[in-house]
Amino acid sequence: MEHFAPHPGSGFEGYYSKFDLPSGGRIALIICTVPKAEKRPHKVSFTYVPKSTKEHGYFQRFIWPDEMSMHRTGDGTSFTLEAPGIGHMTVANNSITSYSIRHEDFTFSGKTTTHVPWSTSTDTPEGPLVYLPLPLHWHVHSLGSLCSYNLSIPSYPHLANEDKSGTATVHQEKNWANSFPSAHIWVQARSSTPSPSPSSSPNPHASLCIAGGQILGTEAYLLGYRSTTHPSCTPSHPVYELDFRPPLAMRLLGLSPSLSAVPNWEKRTFTLSARNWCTRIDVHATADEGTFFPLASPFPESHRDNFLAQSFSAEISVGVYEWVWGERWWDLRGEEKRFEGGSLEFGGGYY
Repeated sequence: MEHFAPHPGSGFEGYYSKFDLPSGGRIALIICTVPKAEKRPHKVSFTYVPKSTKEHGYFQRFIWPDEMSMHRTGDGTSFTLEAPGIGHMTVANNSITSYSIRHEDFTFSGKTTTHVPWSTSTDTPEGPLVYLPLPLHWHVHSLGSLCSYNLSIPSYPHLANEDKSGTATVHQEKNWANSFPSAHIWVQARSSTPSPSPSSSPNPHASLCIAGGQILGTEAYLLGYRSTTHPSCTPSHPVYELDFRPPLAMRLLGLSPSLSAVPNWEKRTFTLSARNWCTRIDVHATADEGTFFPLASPFPESHRDNFLAQSFSAEISVGVYEWVWGERWWDLRGEEKRFEGGSLEFGGGYY
């Protein structure tokens, strides 16, 4: 099953690409459709956030096309998303992705040259849960692909010169099913850059992805942490991979022996601790109030404005602990990481 490709019959499909640019600025590009919505069924959202958000704000445009097509091509693993008169996103069967968006206020084009999959053991954060008829699915296609691009925003004077063209690192993911949950959290960060080719040894890097919230009367999370500097890394296993998903990463009536999670919009913080029989991970994310920007979310009737807020200036700390028989969790710390300029999103009831 190609999870990144369109799912015929789905209530909505939304593709999210986050570009880390040379200056430290970011782009969030969203292409989304709710085929049966009565109004504003299709959306192309483009947000450019400079490195210094507090000083220069951000550039954002919401485009509401009258038409949008999502169709598979070739063997079914390649596909194209197209909004006539606006642009397209095309994914080849080798995961190379081409972008082309033209608007009266900006233009953006790009093409990835590498692909960094979610894991060596599973192709999606959900694992076997992806085959269940859940009200929402989440898939991460690439943790950090290199992407050659060109960007023009004539009306925005704070576009950094080094961000007008060059090589970016792009995080690619998608959601699909019925609609966004009533409350959700999303966290994403990556340090360093991936290797220039899949065959070369990985450059030192680490990445973190978390998505979760209220679903089917529970609070559930999906988490993936990757690191090439964890003490367990070896030449034959160069990347440490830690994943959590329900039932371990789930709370019922606010209770769980293996998960704690505290979203706090007022303080702009999110903390999470998850554990299995061998490992525990602690995450703390925070961002300044002035760095958040709003986005619209898909629901059956339409896209709801200002349903969530996202920041690209989050500070995220991660602690990974390994269990040793006869010892305590905090007696052996596998690794500590600190991410600067990470992503933190509050949505729905958490916002």
